[in-house]
Amino acid sequence: MNKTKKKNSWIELLKVILIALLIAFFLRTFVLVTSVVEGESMAPTLENGEIVLFNKFTYLFDDPERGDVIIIDRPRKNYVKRVIALPGETVAVDGETLYIDGKVYEQTFITDTTRHYTGQIGPVEVPENSYFVMGDNRQLSKDSRNGLGFINADNITGKSEFVIFPLKEWSMTK
Repeated sequence: MNKTKKKNSWIELLKVILIALLIAFFLRTFVLVTSVVEGESMAPTLENGEIVLFNKFTYLFDDPERGDVIIIDRPRKNYVKRVIALPGETVAVDGETLYIDGKVYEQTFITDTTRHYTGQIGPVEVPENSYFVMGDNRQLSKDSRNGLGFINADNITGKSEFVIFPLKEWSMTK
């Protein structure tokens, strides 16, 4: 092989590597991001130490829906919570029963024991462009009830899609 062919081969290899790096950067920046779950506020759905894959692309074209598990960007920390009420809706909790716009909302994603710790809320109306969120482990969760307040849509950076680590826990988040 002559010098020109070797040089062209190296140039082609560098182009492929550069394109792969650009694609990886694009995906990591604009589409998919991983986050480590810290704490037990989303148990049993997400456990402490699990690594979750979040889709940042989803909310560029669509709004969060009730039940979505989202990542919330805050200055000191990111939070993982579940969307409970949407902009303009009224949310209330009386005992263990969650009401959205006066209708009972069945919380199939939490246990009866966890439901007991939800507390008394509202009724409160969710402001425009904001969301009411709660962790699935109501007893241990800092959320819209007790410190995070309403979550502005601009602070929602992605939707949880998969638990990717540990491998035995590989699954879609519900």
